[in-house]
Amino acid sequence: MATTDTDSRPTVPPLTAATVGLMFLAGAVATMAFDLWGQLVSPALGWANLSPHGLAKSLLGTFGLPNGDFAGYFVHFYLVGLIGYPVGWLFIFKPLWEKVLGGIGGWFLPAAVYGFGLWVFAIGGITAIAGLPFFLNFTGITWVALVGHVLYGIVLVLVIRLAGRG
Repeated sequence: MATTDTDSRPTVPPLTAATVGLMFLAGAVATMAFDLWGQLVSPALGWANLSPHGLAKSLLGTFGLPNGDFAGYFVHFYLVGLIGYPVGWLFIFKPLWEKVLGGIGGWFLPAAVYGFGLWVFAIGGITAIAGLPFFLNFTGITWVALVGHVLYGIVLVLVIRLAGRG
């Protein structure tokens, strides 16, 4: 998945069953790390408890869609955690990072930056669309969500690397 001297275009993985399976595996492990942090570790430390399905429910309700608990969990875990965020890494962010920055920072730095970007997207953007306060008024949940999203990015990329897919 690296660029070559003769071809400056960043590479993207082929859209195969193996790539889709890898996305699901890496996304599932990263989402579990996110939820472990936000719903167990953080509250155990006396910090905020994340409820990402609540944000998904609010967003669905904004568009007049069914927004019960099942829908919120479905959007959070499946559509975002297993599909959306892994697609964003493999097909958008990583190729752009390679193209613009030439792959500097190894794997850890771009993974952490990707997680930070996910936080800005979710807590800065989606909350506003869902009618919630911008960055949730920078309360404790905002900062727990920052750690959670950066952790998600790092775990996602680590699992992809451990699976031998760069």
